[in-house]
Amino acid sequence: MVTIPARQRVLEAVRAELGRRARYDDESIVHDAWIRQRYEGGFAVSYAPARSAAVRTAWHEAGHAVAALAVGARFSSASIRAGGASSGRVHSIRGGGADGFVIDAAGQIAERLRDWTLPSSEEELRAWLASWRGDGGDARRFRAGIRADFGSDEAAAWRYGVQLLTPLRPRIRELARGLLVYHRPLPYEVAAALAGFRTPGLP
Repeated sequence: MVTIPARQRVLEAVRAELGRRARYDDESIVHDAWIRQRYEGGFAVSYAPARSAAVRTAWHEAGHAVAALAVGARFSSASIRAGGASSGRVHSIRGGGADGFVIDAAGQIAERLRDWTLPSSEEELRAWLASWRGDGGDARRFRAGIRADFGSDEAAAWRYGVQLLTPLRPRIRELARGLLVYHRPLPYEVAAALAGFRTPGLP
């Protein structure tokens, strides 16, 4: 079991590294471990795409994590380690209630918040949603989770998620950068603190 003092040390280490790298863009701060892991594992053909893939994954997983924190869900850790069919994961998410579907959509929303490429028209949004399949089960869980409040109106549910998460973009970015500079999964308390959510025992 990881103790609070150990998590405090992780948080301090990540914050210190982020402070040192504050002027660098996301691709410039990717830890060598994530680059090598993607390249050596056959997930990228060279270091440059491995670096880009790590950044995209970091924003995706940070989106899931921040959405979980925003709707009152918990998780055990967040990671951008690639393996099998997954390039990262927020582990053991529990809770979220009626807004749990936002957690499922949040990875895709966060990727688009990163470079402001959210679908701009109703037609574009509905076309993209029709193409959204798989994604580690996120698409299936999203569609199942919206039924109570939105029925089959996927576009309305997506817009609800975008409205909730867009103001949280700075928090998503900070957590994504934390995932990039640290070479191991970030425990729940550390991820929450980096994203600006208070947790017992950590500032």
